[in-house]
Amino acid sequence: MAAPQTQGAAAGGEEDCEGNHSKVGGVSYEDSKDCILEPLSLPESPGGITALEGSPSVPCIFCEEHFPMDEQDKLLKHMIIEHKMVIADVKLVADFQRYILYWRKRFTEQPITDFCSVIRINSTAPLEEQDNYFLLCDVLPEDRLLREELQKQRLKEILEQQQQERNDNHFHGICMFCNEEFFGNRSVLLNHMAREHAFNIGLPDNIVNCNEFLCTLQKKLDNLQCLYCEKTFRDKNTLKDHMRKKQHRRINPKNREYDRFYVINYLELGKSWEEVQLEDDRELLDHQEDDWSDWEEHPDSAVCLFCEKQAETIEKLCVHMEDAHEFDLLKIKSELGLNFYQQVKLVNFIRRQIHQCRCYGCHVKFKSKAELRTHMEEAKHTSLLPERKMWDQPEYYFPTYENDTLLCTLSDSESDLTAQEQNGNITIISEDISKLHALKQSSILNQLLLHESLKN
Repeated sequence: MAAPQTQGAAAGGEEDCEGNHSKVGGVSYEDSKDCILEPLSLPESPGGITALEGSPSVPCIFCEEHFPMDEQDKLLKHMIIEHKMVIADVKLVADFQRYILYWRKRFTEQPITDFCSVIRINSTAPLEEQDNYFLLCDVLPEDRLLREELQKQRLKEILEQQQQERNDNHFHGICMFCNEEFFGNRSVLLNHMAREHAFNIGLPDNIVNCNEFLCTLQKKLDNLQCLYCEKTFRDKNTLKDHMRKKQHRRINPKNREYDRFYVINYLELGKSWEEVQLEDDRELLDHQEDDWSDWEEHPDSAVCLFCEKQAETIEKLCVHMEDAHEFDLLKIKSELGLNFYQQVKLVNFIRRQIHQCRCYGCHVKFKSKAELRTHMEEAKHTSLLPERKMWDQPEYYFPTYENDTLLCTLSDSESDLTAQEQNGNITIISEDISKLHALKQSSILNQLLLHESLKN
């Protein structure tokens, strides 16, 4: 089963190369003649391998056959047919040449069966008709480690190349649409095309190998090819009208040829930006349900008044404050008969005093919260609240900390009412309407209305 899969991967390589001129190191022959590109060659050998370093071809792992870098599929077919060797998930190999050189050296040191899984085909046939194929894949820890190291090395080199281009102030480029010349940093040209011609290939800081990218696009336009639908037209004017009317002044995101020019495609092993995006969307769809009845909300934790301890419920937090700081918030609330807003003011008052490193019991200020906490616990000042008039002030309606979750957990339910409230001993003063006419005459609203009318 593995052999056909690898052959399919090789066939995919043929499709990518179809219709293109031969390339060396990812740069076409015409590009190398027409313009001077920034260096794209990468170190050829990991782990001290120096054989064939700098070679434009890749050797077979087992014999002396060599294949050009851009004919990777032919090498894979050769190894399958001649050596019955299959490499799984070739597209996940960040640097194919260094990968082959590594295993070429390792197979000279140990037998192939030490590394590869053996796949027997025609197992039910007579013995002489059976055959063994060897599968090299990342199930082998050494292979997995090699692939990861090659990916890290490639990413490091790409980021270095990108940084070099970002800092380069000797860039020279010509706009593909108006032929205006630009000097300095590459961002000047890219921003010009985006601003003046609505042609946006992305933020300059997201692009790598910018010179090669621009040459590739310019070559397509010179060949009268639309950059988006990639159709070819008879002359430049027809091409321009087409791209303008169809809004095709953009590159085709489905074209894998452009992937190597965007840093995001080097970040995750063997995955392009589109694959990563599809995975994210699929994960959201997989977890989407019409019935939200079993949805559990995870509440934010409330923080202790005196230390950094957190708890999800006020009950747990009150137990902590009572055990660790001898401060019983529920008891204080009950004894003082505090309603919800009075609890809010008390909490905000304590928060502000602690924030200012001031003991609210004796009004002494300390250099740090740790010193304050030690003092209050030793002197038992945590439960020594000042007079109500000190903290029951309108200014403490406002939270000391905007994200103070403790304020959201305070309650004012019927079960929390004091005995006085339960007995109905609450004084209610009704509105005096016996002198309603006098109230209307002396109302401050009259002055406000008069002032408003004079202003108008």
